[in-house]
Amino acid sequence: MRSKNPETMNKIIKFVESYFSNNGVSPSIRLIATELGISVSTAHKYLHYMNETGQISYDGSDISTDVIKKHSKMFTKAAVLDNGISCGKPEYEEEHINQYVMLPTALFGEGEFYILTASGDSMINAGIDNGDTIIVKKQNEANYGDIIVALADGQNTLKTYAYDNEFNRVMLQPENDSYEPIYPDELYIQGVAIDVIKSLKR
Repeated sequence: MRSKNPETMNKIIKFVESYFSNNGVSPSIRLIATELGISVSTAHKYLHYMNETGQISYDGSDISTDVIKKHSKMFTKAAVLDNGISCGKPEYEEEHINQYVMLPTALFGEGEFYILTASGDSMINAGIDNGDTIIVKKQNEANYGDIIVALADGQNTLKTYAYDNEFNRVMLQPENDSYEPIYPDELYIQGVAIDVIKSLKR
């Protein structure tokens, strides 16, 4: 492959790193082309050339540089969903990603995370109020006592994962005496809530 313009390659690297820093993901080829004022096919050729010469890592989708690799070890990407999660009666949910944010691994550890907004008052005794931001670690298993995001009988909800010894079955326990436990016939654990972010605004 013929050599490419060093200035253009430098601009691509700077744009990719800046975009990743702001969005937590790589820009698309179309965005790169628009930013640099070149065609999509030209941008595509540049990315493949820069990958072959070791300036970037490009797998046809994600673009990485030394700066991004270092940044990725310090932070983990979390999807912010534009819908809330029910802390009252279970509600149907459609998980649409609104944006991505970067969470410091020093605080939240490594793994796959997503972020939801709590809705309702059934978890207030666990310190989760209506409108709180919930950091959820995506996993399909949990321990009794964990607060989980669960798909219970086709509906999503945020409750404490528990076991009823009297009835010998799993239950979802609200943390508010005004609510009754939920005994789902079908339960799929979607994640474990690991932190709550509250606003100090009144």
